[in-house]
Amino acid sequence: LSPGAKMGCFTFIKVMMILFNLAIFLGGGTLLGVGIWVTVDDQSFLDIFGGLSSSVLQVVYVSYFLIAIGAILLVIGFLGCYGAQKDSKCLLMMFFSVVLIIFIAEIAAAVVALVYTGLAETLLTAVVTPLLKEKYGPDERFTHIWNVTMKEVNCCGLNNYTDFTNSTWYEEHKTYPEPCSPVVRGLLPLAHPHLRGCLLQGCFNQILEEIKTNAGVVGGVAAGIAALEIAAMAVSMYLYCHLDQK
Repeated sequence: LSPGAKMGCFTFIKVMMILFNLAIFLGGGTLLGVGIWVTVDDQSFLDIFGGLSSSVLQVVYVSYFLIAIGAILLVIGFLGCYGAQKDSKCLLMMFFSVVLIIFIAEIAAAVVALVYTGLAETLLTAVVTPLLKEKYGPDERFTHIWNVTMKEVNCCGLNNYTDFTNSTWYEEHKTYPEPCSPVVRGLLPLAHPHLRGCLLQGCFNQILEEIKTNAGVVGGVAAGIAALEIAAMAVSMYLYCHLDQK
């Protein structure tokens, strides 16, 4: 290519890099703002987006997740946009490094999810089960999140109803939580309370089944994100290597 054509190609890619990362920056700022809003005033959020309260994602603290993702996107967007605009090799290399770290972490998480599902369940059990025993009941927000999840997903506890055995809730009420009761589901009356959990699977298995059912969609989204990350790294390296030749 002639010097003019090379310069035109460089300028085009630079502009695309700036616009792409500006969109990421604005998206990150939006997610961060929503995350802070949910943290400060979660009731107003649920009143406006009532359908979201029925989501499986209520198992986790969505607000903190949004804040974390928003902050990461803000950093990536700033490094990419400002680095390209200022022709800064340092910022472009930082952008490349951050995206590469995230890409490797995603691959590692996918491998663990595919190969070590049992390990993931063990780790979650070690962390979540004690929380269920201690916080279900006394902590209103935690209790609400789990009640909505168990009702919508048709599950009981993380593994099964025994997660609530000897819990704070059971010691106080001498029964398992209402979402675990088949009577509420319109099933057979409970002559034996210990059988109620047998009619409902744990939430971990149910959520896992949902993910497997929608594996194509999940895989497509993951592949799309990976492709964008690879493209972003390739463009940042192109700009980095051609800055001296500009």
